[in-house]
Amino acid sequence: MNFQQLRIVRETVRRNFNLTEVANSLFTSQSGVSKHIKDLEDELGVELFVRRGKRLLGLTDPGKEMVEIVERVLADTASIKRLGEQFSNREQGKLVIATTHTQARYVLPHVVAAFRMAYPKVHLTLHQASPAEIDSMLSAGAADIGICTETLRSGHSLIAFPFYGWQHGVVVPKGHPLDKAETLMLEALAEWPIITYHEGFTGRGTIDRAFAQAGLAPDIVMSAMDADVLKAYVELGLGVGIIAAMAFNSKRDTGLRLIDSSHLFDPNTTMIAVRRGSYLRTYAYRFIELCSPALPEKVVRAAVMAHAGKTEAKAEAIQRRAAATQLWRSTGNTLSRDEVKRTA
Repeated sequence: MNFQQLRIVRETVRRNFNLTEVANSLFTSQSGVSKHIKDLEDELGVELFVRRGKRLLGLTDPGKEMVEIVERVLADTASIKRLGEQFSNREQGKLVIATTHTQARYVLPHVVAAFRMAYPKVHLTLHQASPAEIDSMLSAGAADIGICTETLRSGHSLIAFPFYGWQHGVVVPKGHPLDKAETLMLEALAEWPIITYHEGFTGRGTIDRAFAQAGLAPDIVMSAMDADVLKAYVELGLGVGIIAAMAFNSKRDTGLRLIDSSHLFDPNTTMIAVRRGSYLRTYAYRFIELCSPALPEKVVRAAVMAHAGKTEAKAEAIQRRAAATQLWRSTGNTLSRDEVKRTA
Protein backbone atom coordinates (compact mmCIF):
# COMPACT_ATOMS: atom_id res chain seq x y z
CA MET A 1 0.00 0.00 0.00
CA ASN A 2 1.32 3.43 -0.88
CA PHE A 3 0.24 7.06 -0.94
CA GLN A 4 -0.34 7.06 -4.69
CA GLN A 5 -2.92 4.30 -4.31
CA LEU A 6 -4.68 6.30 -1.61
CA ARG A 7 -4.66 9.44 -3.75
CA ILE A 8 -6.16 7.46 -6.62
CA VAL A 9 -8.97 6.13 -4.42
CA ARG A 10 -9.79 9.64 -3.19
CA GLU A 11 -9.60 11.18 -6.63
CA THR A 12 -11.75 8.40 -8.15
CA VAL A 13 -14.60 9.35 -5.82
CA ARG A 14 -14.10 13.06 -6.44
CA ARG A 15 -14.12 12.54 -10.21
CA ASN A 16 -17.34 10.51 -10.08
CA PHE A 17 -15.50 7.25 -10.93
CA ASN A 18 -14.24 8.56 -14.28
CA LEU A 19 -10.76 7.02 -14.51
CA THR A 20 -9.75 9.17 -17.47
CA GLU A 21 -10.28 12.30 -15.38
CA VAL A 22 -8.51 10.66 -12.43
CA ALA A 23 -5.49 9.91 -14.58
CA ASN A 24 -5.39 13.46 -15.96
CA SER A 25 -5.67 15.08 -12.54
CA LEU A 26 -2.85 12.93 -11.12
CA PHE A 27 -0.66 13.17 -14.24
CA THR A 28 -0.57 9.44 -14.87
CA SER A 29 -2.11 6.93 -17.28
CA GLN A 30 -5.55 5.33 -17.05
CA SER A 31 -4.00 1.88 -17.16
CA GLY A 32 -1.76 2.86 -14.26
CA VAL A 33 -4.78 4.03 -12.27
CA SER A 34 -6.60 0.75 -12.88
CA LYS A 35 -3.52 -1.27 -11.85
CA HIS A 36 -3.09 0.68 -8.61
CA ILE A 37 -6.75 0.08 -7.71
CA LYS A 38 -6.50 -3.64 -8.49
CA ASP A 39 -3.25 -4.00 -6.52
CA LEU A 40 -4.80 -2.29 -3.50
CA GLU A 41 -7.92 -4.48 -3.63
CA ASP A 42 -5.78 -7.61 -3.90
CA GLU A 43 -3.71 -6.52 -0.91
CA LEU A 44 -6.78 -5.80 1.21
CA GLY A 45 -8.66 -8.88 0.02
CA VAL A 46 -11.87 -6.91 -0.65
CA GLU A 47 -13.37 -5.09 -3.62
CA LEU A 48 -13.62 -1.36 -3.04
CA PHE A 49 -15.61 -0.45 -6.16
CA VAL A 50 -18.82 -1.66 -7.77
CA ARG A 51 -18.10 -2.58 -11.40
CA ARG A 52 -19.90 -3.17 -14.66
CA GLY A 53 -17.30 -4.66 -16.93
CA LYS A 54 -14.32 -2.33 -16.79
CA ARG A 55 -16.39 0.66 -15.63
CA LEU A 56 -16.53 1.74 -11.99
CA LEU A 57 -20.06 2.60 -10.88
CA GLY A 58 -19.69 3.31 -7.19
CA LEU A 59 -18.31 2.14 -3.86
CA THR A 60 -18.89 -1.16 -2.11
CA ASP A 61 -19.54 -1.12 1.65
CA PRO A 62 -15.85 -1.69 2.43
CA GLY A 63 -15.03 0.98 -0.15
CA LYS A 64 -17.24 3.54 1.61
CA GLU A 65 -15.43 2.93 4.88
CA MET A 66 -12.08 2.91 3.12
CA VAL A 67 -12.66 6.33 1.55
CA GLU A 68 -13.23 7.91 4.95
CA ILE A 69 -9.94 6.45 6.18
CA VAL A 70 -8.11 7.53 3.02
CA GLU A 71 -9.36 11.09 3.43
CA ARG A 72 -8.13 11.05 7.01
CA VAL A 73 -4.72 9.56 6.17
CA LEU A 74 -4.07 12.10 3.42
CA ALA A 75 -5.29 14.92 5.64
CA ASP A 76 -2.96 13.71 8.39
CA THR A 77 -0.10 13.68 5.89
CA ALA A 78 -0.78 17.34 5.18
CA SER A 79 -0.98 17.91 8.95
CA ILE A 80 2.52 16.45 9.38
CA LYS A 81 3.82 19.00 6.89
CA ARG A 82 2.05 21.77 8.82
CA LEU A 83 3.57 20.46 12.04
CA GLY A 84 7.04 20.88 10.61
CA GLU A 85 6.20 24.39 9.45
CA GLN A 86 4.76 25.23 12.86
CA PHE A 87 7.99 24.50 14.69
CA SER A 88 10.40 25.68 11.99
CA ASN A 89 8.72 29.05 11.52
CA ARG A 90 5.85 29.92 13.84
CA GLU A 91 5.13 33.37 12.43
CA GLN A 92 5.02 32.57 8.73
CA GLY A 93 2.75 30.49 6.56
CA LYS A 94 -0.57 30.53 4.76
CA LEU A 95 -4.15 30.58 6.02
CA VAL A 96 -7.13 29.99 3.71
CA ILE A 97 -10.56 31.16 4.88
CA ALA A 98 -13.54 30.06 2.79
CA THR A 99 -16.57 32.26 3.37
CA THR A 100 -19.49 34.01 1.71
CA HIS A 101 -19.64 37.57 0.44
CA THR A 102 -21.80 38.67 3.36
CA GLN A 103 -19.32 37.46 5.97
CA ALA A 104 -16.28 38.77 4.08
CA ARG A 105 -17.85 42.19 3.49
CA TYR A 106 -19.70 42.93 6.72
CA VAL A 107 -18.33 40.74 9.52
CA LEU A 108 -14.69 39.79 8.94
CA PRO A 109 -12.93 43.09 8.09
CA HIS A 110 -12.13 43.97 11.72
CA VAL A 111 -11.04 40.36 12.39
CA VAL A 112 -8.76 40.35 9.36
CA ALA A 113 -7.28 43.71 10.36
CA ALA A 114 -6.49 42.47 13.87
CA PHE A 115 -5.04 39.23 12.50
CA ARG A 116 -2.79 41.06 10.03
CA MET A 117 -1.40 43.20 12.84
CA ALA A 118 -0.64 40.10 14.92
CA TYR A 119 0.72 37.97 12.05
CA PRO A 120 2.05 40.26 9.30
CA LYS A 121 4.08 37.45 7.68
CA VAL A 122 1.14 35.06 7.28
CA HIS A 123 -0.39 35.09 3.80
CA LEU A 124 -4.15 35.27 4.34
CA THR A 125 -6.51 34.22 1.54
CA LEU A 126 -10.23 34.99 1.73
CA HIS A 127 -11.91 32.67 -0.75
CA GLN A 128 -15.48 33.81 -1.42
CA ALA A 129 -17.69 30.85 -2.28
CA SER A 130 -21.17 29.41 -1.93
CA PRO A 131 -22.01 27.51 1.27
CA ALA A 132 -21.87 24.17 -0.59
CA GLU A 133 -18.46 25.07 -2.04
CA ILE A 134 -17.21 26.04 1.42
CA ASP A 135 -18.25 22.66 2.78
CA SER A 136 -16.46 20.90 -0.10
CA MET A 137 -13.30 22.98 0.28
CA LEU A 138 -13.06 22.15 3.98
CA SER A 139 -13.69 18.46 3.41
CA ALA A 140 -11.07 18.34 0.65
CA GLY A 141 -8.48 20.23 2.69
CA ALA A 142 -8.49 23.18 0.27
CA ALA A 143 -9.46 25.58 3.08
CA ASP A 144 -8.39 25.73 6.73
CA ILE A 145 -11.47 27.49 8.12
CA GLY A 146 -14.99 27.89 6.76
CA ILE A 147 -17.46 30.58 7.81
CA CYS A 148 -21.08 30.77 6.67
CA THR A 149 -24.67 30.32 7.85
CA GLU A 150 -25.80 27.41 5.66
CA THR A 151 -24.47 23.84 5.34
CA LEU A 152 -21.71 24.01 7.96
CA ARG A 153 -22.78 21.55 10.62
CA SER A 154 -20.80 19.05 12.65
CA GLY A 155 -20.60 15.70 10.88
CA HIS A 156 -18.20 12.89 10.12
CA SER A 157 -15.71 15.21 8.40
CA LEU A 158 -16.34 18.66 9.94
CA ILE A 159 -16.64 20.14 13.40
CA ALA A 160 -18.62 23.39 13.58
CA PHE A 161 -18.88 26.07 16.27
CA PRO A 162 -21.44 28.89 16.65
CA PHE A 163 -19.94 32.24 15.67
CA TYR A 164 -22.73 34.79 16.14
CA GLY A 165 -26.47 35.20 15.70
CA TRP A 166 -28.14 37.66 13.35
CA GLN A 167 -31.51 38.71 11.95
CA HIS A 168 -32.93 39.66 8.59
CA GLY A 169 -34.21 43.17 8.03
CA VAL A 170 -36.51 44.71 5.45
CA VAL A 171 -35.14 47.60 3.39
CA VAL A 172 -37.32 50.04 1.47
CA PRO A 173 -36.79 53.39 -0.26
CA LYS A 174 -37.40 56.39 1.98
CA GLY A 175 -41.07 57.31 2.06
CA HIS A 176 -42.25 53.81 1.17
CA PRO A 177 -45.73 52.89 2.53
CA LEU A 178 -44.31 50.00 4.56
CA ASP A 179 -42.11 52.42 6.47
CA LYS A 180 -45.19 54.18 7.83
CA ALA A 181 -46.67 51.12 9.56
CA GLU A 182 -46.12 50.84 13.31
CA THR A 183 -45.47 47.09 13.10
CA LEU A 184 -44.60 45.35 9.87
CA MET A 185 -46.76 42.30 9.16
CA LEU A 186 -45.80 39.41 6.88
CA GLU A 187 -49.08 39.73 4.95
CA ALA A 188 -48.32 43.37 4.16
CA LEU A 189 -44.78 42.50 3.09
CA ALA A 190 -46.05 39.76 0.75
CA GLU A 191 -48.13 42.32 -1.17
CA TRP A 192 -44.95 43.87 -2.61
CA PRO A 193 -42.39 42.50 -5.07
CA ILE A 194 -39.54 40.98 -3.05
CA ILE A 195 -35.80 41.29 -3.70
CA THR A 196 -33.68 38.96 -1.60
CA TYR A 197 -30.89 36.42 -1.51
CA HIS A 198 -30.44 33.54 -3.91
CA GLU A 199 -31.46 30.08 -2.66
CA GLY A 200 -28.86 28.62 -0.32
CA PHE A 201 -27.35 31.97 0.67
CA THR A 202 -27.53 34.16 3.78
CA GLY A 203 -30.51 32.59 5.48
CA ARG A 204 -32.76 32.37 2.42
CA GLY A 205 -34.24 29.17 3.86
CA THR A 206 -35.38 31.10 6.94
CA ILE A 207 -37.20 33.61 4.73
CA ASP A 208 -38.90 30.95 2.62
CA ARG A 209 -39.94 29.02 5.71
CA ALA A 210 -41.59 32.04 7.34
CA PHE A 211 -43.76 32.75 4.29
CA ALA A 212 -44.62 29.07 3.83
CA GLN A 213 -45.69 28.68 7.45
CA ALA A 214 -47.97 31.70 7.05
CA GLY A 215 -49.48 30.21 3.88
CA LEU A 216 -48.12 33.05 1.75
CA ALA A 217 -46.48 32.92 -1.68
CA PRO A 218 -44.33 36.05 -2.08
CA ASP A 219 -43.46 37.39 -5.51
CA ILE A 220 -39.65 37.19 -5.47
CA VAL A 221 -38.83 39.21 -8.55
CA MET A 222 -35.06 39.20 -8.12
CA SER A 223 -32.44 37.29 -6.17
CA ALA A 224 -28.70 37.78 -5.76
CA MET A 225 -25.83 36.71 -3.52
CA ASP A 226 -24.60 40.23 -2.73
CA ALA A 227 -26.49 42.53 -0.33
CA ASP A 228 -25.03 45.60 -2.04
CA VAL A 229 -26.62 44.48 -5.30
CA LEU A 230 -29.95 43.91 -3.56
CA LYS A 231 -29.89 47.36 -1.98
CA ALA A 232 -29.06 49.02 -5.31
CA TYR A 233 -32.18 47.60 -6.95
CA VAL A 234 -34.36 48.37 -3.94
CA GLU A 235 -33.21 51.99 -4.16
CA LEU A 236 -34.29 52.00 -7.82
CA GLY A 237 -37.80 51.10 -6.67
CA LEU A 238 -37.88 47.62 -8.19
CA GLY A 239 -39.06 45.95 -5.01
CA VAL A 240 -38.80 45.58 -1.24
CA GLY A 241 -35.56 44.03 0.03
CA ILE A 242 -35.02 41.36 2.66
CA ILE A 243 -31.35 41.37 3.62
CA ALA A 244 -29.11 40.58 6.56
CA ALA A 245 -29.65 43.50 8.93
CA MET A 246 -25.87 43.84 9.41
CA ALA A 247 -25.56 44.72 5.71
CA PHE A 248 -27.43 48.02 6.24
CA ASN A 249 -25.39 51.13 7.02
CA SER A 250 -27.43 54.27 7.70
CA LYS A 251 -24.49 56.53 6.81
CA ARG A 252 -23.94 54.88 3.42
CA ASP A 253 -27.45 53.74 2.53
CA THR A 254 -28.93 57.22 2.78
CA GLY A 255 -31.69 56.56 0.27
CA LEU A 256 -33.04 53.55 2.16
CA ARG A 257 -34.75 52.72 5.40
CA LEU A 258 -34.25 49.55 7.47
CA ILE A 259 -37.43 48.16 9.03
CA ASP A 260 -37.16 45.77 11.97
CA SER A 261 -38.41 42.31 11.02
CA SER A 262 -37.04 40.25 13.90
CA HIS A 263 -40.64 39.29 14.78
CA LEU A 264 -41.22 37.93 11.27
CA PHE A 265 -38.17 35.73 10.63
CA ASP A 266 -36.35 33.26 12.86
CA PRO A 267 -32.83 34.22 13.95
CA ASN A 268 -29.87 32.79 12.04
CA THR A 269 -26.56 31.49 13.37
CA THR A 270 -23.33 31.81 11.43
CA MET A 271 -20.94 28.92 12.02
CA ILE A 272 -17.16 28.51 12.00
CA ALA A 273 -16.04 25.06 10.85
CA VAL A 274 -12.79 23.15 10.43
CA ARG A 275 -12.02 19.63 9.32
CA ARG A 276 -12.05 17.00 12.05
CA GLY A 277 -8.60 15.79 13.00
CA SER A 278 -6.79 18.46 10.97
CA TYR A 279 -3.59 19.99 12.31
CA LEU A 280 -4.06 23.75 12.48
CA ARG A 281 -1.23 26.19 12.92
CA THR A 282 -1.29 28.38 16.04
CA TYR A 283 -2.28 31.41 13.99
CA ALA A 284 -5.35 29.56 12.64
CA TYR A 285 -6.59 29.03 16.18
CA ARG A 286 -5.87 32.69 16.86
CA PHE A 287 -7.98 33.73 13.88
CA ILE A 288 -10.92 31.72 15.26
CA GLU A 289 -10.47 33.30 18.69
CA LEU A 290 -10.44 36.77 17.12
CA CYS A 291 -13.79 35.89 15.56
CA SER A 292 -15.20 34.67 18.87
CA PRO A 293 -13.44 34.97 22.25
CA ALA A 294 -15.65 32.05 23.38
CA LEU A 295 -13.56 29.80 21.08
CA PRO A 296 -10.01 29.79 22.48
CA GLU A 297 -7.41 27.39 21.09
CA LYS A 298 -7.82 24.90 23.95
CA VAL A 299 -11.55 24.47 23.29
CA VAL A 300 -11.29 24.25 19.50
CA ARG A 301 -8.25 21.95 19.48
CA ALA A 302 -9.92 19.49 21.87
CA ALA A 303 -13.06 19.33 19.71
CA VAL A 304 -11.12 18.99 16.45
CA MET A 305 -9.07 16.05 17.74
CA ALA A 306 -11.82 14.36 19.79
CA HIS A 307 -12.82 11.86 17.10
CA ALA A 308 -9.38 10.94 15.80
CA GLY A 309 -9.72 7.43 17.20
CA LYS A 310 -12.66 6.60 14.94
CA THR A 311 -10.35 6.21 11.95
CA GLU A 312 -8.33 3.47 13.64
CA ALA A 313 -11.53 1.62 14.56
CA LYS A 314 -12.73 1.70 10.94
CA ALA A 315 -9.35 0.50 9.71
CA GLU A 316 -9.58 -2.47 12.06
CA ALA A 317 -13.09 -3.22 10.76
CA ILE A 318 -11.82 -3.35 7.17
CA GLN A 319 -8.94 -5.58 8.20
CA ARG A 320 -11.35 -7.98 9.90
CA ARG A 321 -13.55 -8.05 6.81
CA ALA A 322 -10.55 -8.72 4.58
CA ALA A 323 -9.45 -11.59 6.86
CA ALA A 324 -12.96 -13.04 6.74
CA THR A 325 -12.99 -12.91 2.94
CA GLN A 326 -9.62 -14.63 2.76
CA LEU A 327 -10.92 -17.34 5.11
CA TRP A 328 -13.95 -17.84 2.86
CA ARG A 329 -11.67 -18.24 -0.15
CA SER A 330 -9.23 -20.56 1.64
CA THR A 331 -12.04 -22.95 2.66
CA GLY A 332 -13.02 -23.40 -0.97
CA ASN A 333 -16.17 -21.33 -0.34
CA THR A 334 -17.61 -24.18 1.77
CA LEU A 335 -18.60 -21.79 4.54
CA SER A 336 -21.56 -19.50 4.04
CA ARG A 337 -21.01 -15.76 4.00
CA ASP A 338 -22.92 -15.44 7.30
CA GLU A 339 -20.64 -18.03 8.93
CA VAL A 340 -17.58 -16.16 7.75
CA LYS A 341 -18.94 -12.86 9.04
CA ARG A 342 -19.36 -14.39 12.50
CA THR A 343 -15.65 -15.21 12.53
CA ALA A 344 -14.74 -11.57 11.81
